Amino acid sequence: MYFCAIIIDLMNSKRIHKVLIANRGEIAVRVIKTLKKLHIDSVAVFADNDANALHRRLADEACPIGGGSLKDTYLNVQRIIDAALDAGADAIHPGYGFLSESPELAEACQANNLIFIGPDPQSMRLMGNKIAARRVAVEHGIPVTFGAMGSHEEISDMADTLPYPVLIKAAAGGGGKGMHIVWHKEDLKPELERATREAEKYFGDGTVFVEQYIENPRHVEVQVLADHFGNVIHLGERECTIQRRYQKIIEESPSPTLSEEKRQQICETAVKLCKAIGYRNAGTVEFLVDKDMNFYFLEMNTRIQVEHPVTEMRMGIDVVEEQIRIARGKEMGWTQAMIQPQGHAIELRIYAEDPANGFLPTPGKVTAYHEPQVRGARVDSSIDGPCAVSEAYDPMIAKLICHAKDRQSAIETAQNALKQFIIQGLTTNKAYLWEVIKNEDFIENRIDTSFCSSHREVLLDALNESRKNQNINDIVASFLIYDFGKKHIEQTPENVWEEIGYWRYSMQLIVDVEGQKVPVSIRAAESRKICGTIGEKPFEVEFLNYASKQLKLMLNGRTETVYCSVNDEQKTIVNFHGLNFTCYRTDQLNDTLDYSCKESVNDKSRLVSPMPGKVVKINVKEGDKVNEGMIMMVVEAMKMENNIVASGQAKVKKILVVEGQMVDNKMQLIELES
Repeated sequence: MYFCAIIIDLMNSKRIHKVLIANRGEIAVRVIKTLKKLHIDSVAVFADNDANALHRRLADEACPIGGGSLKDTYLNVQRIIDAALDAGADAIHPGYGFLSESPELAEACQANNLIFIGPDPQSMRLMGNKIAARRVAVEHGIPVTFGAMGSHEEISDMADTLPYPVLIKAAAGGGGKGMHIVWHKEDLKPELERATREAEKYFGDGTVFVEQYIENPRHVEVQVLADHFGNVIHLGERECTIQRRYQKIIEESPSPTLSEEKRQQICETAVKLCKAIGYRNAGTVEFLVDKDMNFYFLEMNTRIQVEHPVTEMRMGIDVVEEQIRIARGKEMGWTQAMIQPQGHAIELRIYAEDPANGFLPTPGKVTAYHEPQVRGARVDSSIDGPCAVSEAYDPMIAKLICHAKDRQSAIETAQNALKQFIIQGLTTNKAYLWEVIKNEDFIENRIDTSFCSSHREVLLDALNESRKNQNINDIVASFLIYDFGKKHIEQTPENVWEEIGYWRYSMQLIVDVEGQKVPVSIRAAESRKICGTIGEKPFEVEFLNYASKQLKLMLNGRTETVYCSVNDEQKTIVNFHGLNFTCYRTDQLNDTLDYSCKESVNDKSRLVSPMPGKVVKINVKEGDKVNEGMIMMVVEAMKMENNIVASGQAKVKKILVVEGQMVDNKMQLIELES
């Protein structure tokens, strides 16, 4: 036992009247909902660029924490403590990410007589360091993979004896940062140096270690709860094998991989580890499972997880409520015997990112947002309508969690819900996720952690095919009925056709749908209808109703529901059968486009950022000669660094930005000349 002393005053139940949430986004919203259920007042904190964020608007109170970098706002322990004290809060809930695994925040709470809704700082330090956590696991007979610790020189000296491939990991890390696979011994030293730089940057601790890399593993984790009375229970396991860039995008429970015997073993192992360290509150113990169903301890997350709703849906237990109960010093409301899992649950993370472009983040403006109303589906979201998705934070927008009687039924529920989940204005991974969960290998559970990379072409081809299979004439007709009335439809949709009036004459125009030019001949518009031909096929579309970006219409005799909104380029986004298509009429002048511009943005002499972000480093100066692959500039967005590299030999003619400057994906950064 690492911690066996029980503090007597924690035996007495502590009252919590008001909780400050030291976080933002969907987890802050999710915590607020439980606080409302428990009749506990909530206090949100918000940075300047979150002034209109959903978590701020939902909370009972809100405290500004200024502007600047994350270190100045959401990662600033003193500002969080000051906000809690100023608001008269009794407790702080850290959510996940940010300060959720910060022992400094937990200690600051203790010093200021605030309840920290999470584990004690000793457990956080112990399990937050992957080297120390591995050592604890070994001491208590919990299986781990081969590992090597030490300085760069000591690990490099082992180069000839390591069981390649090996994985370099940051001791204080997570989320794939500072993690690199080494396949050959000659690559060990440079990758150690690279991983150390990343670990120092992201976690403030450059310590790294090496462990055996298990090829094509499964990722399985166990949700645990532990109180101050020595009670530790598990809430079953979740499989989180579908990942990209070492980050999970689909989680489900129960694992479709484990046998009942192996499921019991892995859950009991997680409980054993928690009892060994005297753990308290909610936590997650993560394991890798190899092809022979052997499992190995990976790490422990001393906080609530992004994917905790999967467990909640299946177990019928509010994990945040249990966190609060435990933090008050009360016994858990559940015993292991009381836990009765039901059915199957699956979670899909909706990110502002482009799967076709290496999953690069796509910050920008959301022009339309609509959550699905499907039985068995739950949405945890950071937004509730049109808004800006900032490049300053993680690109996750929402989580879709679906529950049904079995895995196949849960997948079908998720497929249905995804089609009804509308997000317009920026690129997301929503359609990509739909292709993943209808892929035969996923359905048949032929998966591993390399699924997204090994199926990249298959999934992207399927996504393109799904778009091609949509009837472009239907998309054009839907666009036209909206376009003819959009000047009035947003304000007074019931009077739109009185405003347009009656007319009957032939009108020829061309509609651009994702670059495809479609000729249209409009014969007449009357009585809320437009009719004519698209290409050579006749069409008739009738306006029925419009509300909250949702357009109901009668299209060639059948009822359709589409979503329409206009982006900053004054182009209309039409969501038809779950897919977004950008449309505009070529006969209408678009004030946002430069029709005189002859220069291509793909011109190799014009270098732009792949996404909006901040210039964090410039490695060249005017007059420098550069070669292919040379990193000339680094732009940071949504916690990712994007290297601006030279595509060939050239000379730097002009640098058009400075370090610290915010840029968009149209602004030229560097001008080169041959």
